[in-house]
Amino acid sequence: MSRSDWFGALRKIGQDTGFAEPLGSHHAGIFVEDGDTLLVTFETTLGIQALSKTRTPLGFEMTGALGWSSLSVLAHRDTWFRDPRVFTFFDQLTDDGFFDDFETVIFYGAGPCGYAAGAFSVAHPGSRVLMLQPQATLDPRVTEWDDRFTELRRLNFTSRYGYAPDMIDAASGAYVLYDPRERLDAMHSALFEKKNVTRLRMPFMGGALQSDLIALDLLRPLLEAVATGTLDTARFAAMMRARRDYPPYLRKLLSKLDAEERPALARMLCANVVGRMHAPRFRRRLAQLDGTEDAV
Repeated sequence: MSRSDWFGALRKIGQDTGFAEPLGSHHAGIFVEDGDTLLVTFETTLGIQALSKTRTPLGFEMTGALGWSSLSVLAHRDTWFRDPRVFTFFDQLTDDGFFDDFETVIFYGAGPCGYAAGAFSVAHPGSRVLMLQPQATLDPRVTEWDDRFTELRRLNFTSRYGYAPDMIDAASGAYVLYDPRERLDAMHSALFEKKNVTRLRMPFMGGALQSDLIALDLLRPLLEAVATGTLDTARFAAMMRARRDYPPYLRKLLSKLDAEERPALARMLCANVVGRMHAPRFRRRLAQLDGTEDAV
């Protein structure tokens, strides 16, 4: 299916159940009406194709399962949604009282889309925001230390809906998830230090948290906890126990212990994993640590 055919199919869904609106050549908004909770997601077409088995926006999938309404704001590439047409779209929604029709409004995104979730949440004071490893801004006067997106510094982050940490001031609660060992993500997360923000650490999970949370079946429970206002450090820690059976996390943890030359802890980790799971890599490493590699 070509991109135009794919978007045409999404647009028909929106037109049948809400609305679908192109926002210039690089963005679009698709609304699907259902329940009294509205999930506003910011997504890219490449991300949807990579993460969704049904090739539909995350908002569609979450709301279909939970009975929520969905507003999916799509970008054809990483634009950080810095487009006057997107600004006007949210201005119009606010002026029309669109968000007031819902009991709960949640803004969600990851990475550049996490930035947008924070930045555009100001359109509805009292909303809740879930951001995965968001950038605060790409303005080099503030984040010149982030050299990952230098070609996009020409985007204007000083106009309306600009500095994400300031835009979440009116949110009833905002949550920033990040891996503290990802230095640049951690530095951006520190800029979101506000009274209404809960920063939740995910050490050894790396730089693709959305993919990991989907693989762990944790994204939906996280959004449900945000919707009910029950997400706190204790509940988050309980959810994160699912990492104990997640091979990518366990491999990162073992690599870190080996790099720090901590064989005793590495052996404890390998023994624990081998005792619970079929894990040839950990079994081989355990044999190495025990000096019985030739016997395996």
